[in-house]
Amino acid sequence: MNIINSRRLKTVFVFLIISSSLFAQLANFSFLQTSASDAGLIMNKYISPYANAFGAGLSGGWYNTAKPHKFGGFDITSSISVGIVPSSEGTFSLSSVLGSNLNNYTVTGTGNASTASGPAISETTLASKLTVNGNPVAKFALPEGANWNYIPVPILQVGIGLPLGSEVKVRYLPKINLGKNGDISLFGVGLMHSIMQYIPGHKLSPFDVSVFGGYTKLEGNVKLKMQPDYSFGAVNNFSGNFTSPTVWDNQKLNVTVAAYNISAIASVNLKVITFYAGLGYNKTNTTLKLSGNFPVPTAVTTPTARVEYNNTSLINVDTFNKYLEIKSDPKLRANIGFRLKLAILTIHVDYTRAMYNVVTAGLGFSFR
Repeated sequence: MNIINSRRLKTVFVFLIISSSLFAQLANFSFLQTSASDAGLIMNKYISPYANAFGAGLSGGWYNTAKPHKFGGFDITSSISVGIVPSSEGTFSLSSVLGSNLNNYTVTGTGNASTASGPAISETTLASKLTVNGNPVAKFALPEGANWNYIPVPILQVGIGLPLGSEVKVRYLPKINLGKNGDISLFGVGLMHSIMQYIPGHKLSPFDVSVFGGYTKLEGNVKLKMQPDYSFGAVNNFSGNFTSPTVWDNQKLNVTVAAYNISAIASVNLKVITFYAGLGYNKTNTTLKLSGNFPVPTAVTTPTARVEYNNTSLINVDTFNKYLEIKSDPKLRANIGFRLKLAILTIHVDYTRAMYNVVTAGLGFSFR
């Protein structure tokens, strides 16, 4: 058994925006067929680099100037922000994650495992010390990584000028039903307010300074269908109320990513080109939650020693879910970039330095 199938999970956040066809890659969550707590701990460490890089990308692309629109002015901007996973996040130590729980397994290999972004090889295998007829109840190789550190996050947003030197920015994607794969939605709102307007003579200066705060939330629901795995040699019986395949039809994974950005922005607005920079903090929260019934092989001793699927052999989704809230503490972020404005067309590029660096590029149409 595989605790996590990296081929199905390595794009868990990218597919939520880019391609609905990737939902199908999460159809089999075979990693759940081990301890709920152990699977949750390893899953958290495995997916955290991509979760944090995705959240960093969601925090990007909010602004390309510190000058708010005039009242009634607006822009429509499309951008793509690429969150970059640090190379240091490519592997993790099993002992640091499982602690004393590691004593439940026989470990082969290095004792280290790839994260989702790490090496595309798996050199560590865990086998349960609990056996039936000489066979471990569970045996699995830890997942390989994707060997890919870049998470693209495309965003479409609208900025609208308000009174009092302010501008509201809105990101919105209504819930889109992706058929058998699930659904996806996104909402974000940001507010920019000019500080420069309080300085006498500011209209004669090409400089602008503003404060900005933004929040983005992406939510996706993935339909799953994990059924008992009979390829595992120790399983030789199937009993209980699991005779109907429809019992698995209620399986679902909910993925929620929330990103916060608070920054001070400065820009030099020239005739064609604008140079801008920002300094502030960003924070991301990622939560994965399972719901429904998921089968887990259970060891029994009577009337004969064996492993079976029965009414008690369901994954405790509440236990698993409590390990799948991935929070990042507020981190300092600094970015610098430029924007070209050709009539109403704008093109911008910027780079953000943070724990998870971000490169953003985009274009739009801006009026007033």
